[in-house]
Amino acid sequence: MVARSCHYHAQAIRHICHLLSTDLTSTLAHSLILTRLDYCNSLLHGSHTSRIQTLQRVQNNAARIVLQAPRQCHANPLLRQLHWLPVRYRIKYKLVVMTYKIHSTCLPAHLSHHINPRETTQTLRSSDTLLLTIPFTRTELAKRAIRCAAPSVWNSLPSFITKSGSLTTFKSWLKTYFFHLFFDCSVHV
Repeated sequence: MVARSCHYHAQAIRHICHLLSTDLTSTLAHSLILTRLDYCNSLLHGSHTSRIQTLQRVQNNAARIVLQAPRQCHANPLLRQLHWLPVRYRIKYKLVVMTYKIHSTCLPAHLSHHINPRETTQTLRSSDTLLLTIPFTRTELAKRAIRCAAPSVWNSLPSFITKSGSLTTFKSWLKTYFFHLFFDCSVHV
């Protein structure tokens, strides 16, 4: 359903993009397409690859429309030029930002009791790094729950990101980290 509505808006933008500047086309793509991709996307963490690929095709199409590139053009350079994170990193980004907010403000309250700091009995070099407890689960579906997904993604981040002092700094470093993680690896592959 999300992909269908995004394709509808993408085609509408495609029809008028020759009349608009690149900045205005990008703004339209953000407001009509990318916001739909980002809405509740943290719930998609750990979901089947085909769902993510469907949404990625939507984002790739939007990038081609914004930059008026041919439909056969590879999308990664376009995403890099627009500084857009791919869908699976957008999902991780949103999940980690939500975890940061929960940790720093305990809001939203209905989620704050699911995110618990890891308590260690020994003094380790990593004890100054905030790690979260990942609860034991028996099924793959349970690993997608926020109480499991958020700590696993959080714990995989470098400590300089998790120790950042403000939300603005945290978001900036996190996006830069994910951006380099994807685009630097995809260049070599």
